[in-house]
Amino acid sequence: MQLVLASTSPFRKALLQRLQLDFDTVSPDVDETPLADESIDEMVMRLSQAKARAAAETCPDSLIIGSDQSAELNGQPLSKPGGFDKAFQQLRAASGQRIVFHTGLCLYNSATGKSQLASVPYTVVFKSLSDNQIEYYLRREQPYNCAGSFKSEGLGITLFEKFEGEDPNALIGLPLIKLIDMLANEGISPLS
Repeated sequence: MQLVLASTSPFRKALLQRLQLDFDTVSPDVDETPLADESIDEMVMRLSQAKARAAAETCPDSLIIGSDQSAELNGQPLSKPGGFDKAFQQLRAASGQRIVFHTGLCLYNSATGKSQLASVPYTVVFKSLSDNQIEYYLRREQPYNCAGSFKSEGLGITLFEKFEGEDPNALIGLPLIKLIDMLANEGISPLS
């Protein structure tokens, strides 16, 4: 059975490559608008499943991985900033605070219609940052397509006091530990 990553994210692709499994990637077309009264966990799981099912239209008889991520600061969701001004505001608000990332994961078997779903939390604790530090970081790394306005796998590591969670890969966008368990339920192991 073919393994498919329903994402065009280079970060998710690089994470999945670490498992040394053959896979294809497809770009799912999904409306990512949150629903009224939907929790962040519910949203990321719904969108992960929607992405996997959208990819199933062109990938029959496949195991399809869908993932979605959102972050929250003081109970409020943080989106991808899209540009400098919003990123600056997000990082200023995050200075000295905790941000919880919720990464939704779906493994969808398009042959059976069976989905496995999870939301994996991961917390980052920010250092107190000056406006000059925030501006310098944003000009250097330009993380405008990243929820929370940083890339922990790059210069963004300098923004943090500590990380808290079970799987650091969840922060980058694909919780590999949970995915390995899901794949095992489908009879696939990177070690055999």
